[in-house]
Amino acid sequence: MKYSNMSIPEYPSSCDCFVSLPPASLSPVVVFAKNSDRPQSEVQEVVYYGAATHPPGTKVMCTYVEVEQAPKTLAVLLSRPAWLWGAEMGANEMGVCIGNEAVWTKEPVEECDALLGMDLVRLALERAHSAKAAVQVIIDLLTQYGQGGSCKEDPQPFMYHNTFMMCDRLEAYVLETAGQYWVVERITEGARNLSNQLSIGTSIWQEHPQLRSHALAQGWWNGTEEFNFRVVYSLKTQPVRMEAAKVRYKAGQELLQRQEGHITAESMMQLLRNKESGICMDSGGFRTTSSMISVLPRCPHLPCIHLLTATPDPSRSVFKPFVFGSRVTQVPWVLSPTFGEDDPLRQTPRFQTQVDRRHELYKEHQRALETLEGNEV
Repeated sequence: MKYSNMSIPEYPSSCDCFVSLPPASLSPVVVFAKNSDRPQSEVQEVVYYGAATHPPGTKVMCTYVEVEQAPKTLAVLLSRPAWLWGAEMGANEMGVCIGNEAVWTKEPVEECDALLGMDLVRLALERAHSAKAAVQVIIDLLTQYGQGGSCKEDPQPFMYHNTFMMCDRLEAYVLETAGQYWVVERITEGARNLSNQLSIGTSIWQEHPQLRSHALAQGWWNGTEEFNFRVVYSLKTQPVRMEAAKVRYKAGQELLQRQEGHITAESMMQLLRNKESGICMDSGGFRTTSSMISVLPRCPHLPCIHLLTATPDPSRSVFKPFVFGSRVTQVPWVLSPTFGEDDPLRQTPRFQTQVDRRHELYKEHQRALETLEGNEV
């Protein structure tokens, strides 16, 4: 079933993603950062999966659909809403980082079961040895399986399309989608941010073969003016959520520009904690449920360092470090309970009941906040 974009409920929603490459970075590193803004009560867990080999013909069940499994999958670290298979953001052992953002365009969203943008994040991290390879993994999966399905653990469907930011030690890419159509921008230096809106204009590195002919057939582009993806595929009348994204996107750009040449993990941390801009969110039923920062040195002999909160509100959370290695194991305190076939996700119809997905760190974090607020005068 397809829904016109203007009929989607006006949920306030946001996410912001950032990347800094030299010379914007203070040192010869790539810095990736993302706030994951999700429904207020949603729990986000941090999970680790080691590298694995899979027999021919194996399939893997994602959130809603099965896909062909890759012969080999890389070790991955994922920050994800505890109810689904994919991830809002994460990294793999090769130093690839990916985050996604919700967008709404002139292309209608679909409720039918397909791959969520979060599924595509995880699949790309498991399969791609570089950011460039991750772009192709997502394009191939999008072409074969499509994107769609509800992105919220709620009886009321909530659908969107996705933009992705992916980077490695050397470069970064932005991949933006509108239904089956897509466009890619390559970034080799400086800083870039994403929010919940299309942002690729004319700086196109790669595009869907029918991207322009489709726009021409729909009357969105006259075929003679310079093709600007953002202008052509964005909604003429923006929903409230998109207008809010414009403000955050501009604020993110300005904050990056102020730090240009001096961007570090610490400055990215302050950016993710910035509430005045709306980048750190806690309003309207949505909030920043988890945050991530990764430092990817250009030198291949130095380890990549990943910092994640696994708890809401980065301004009131501690970023915990992670480094891939041969002795890495899952930390149980950031792992949510599982419910098997009793999970509301696996019931028909879905999401008619609720379960307690809080992990131990989440519970302790909430207790600490309640104690702190109780002591406030």
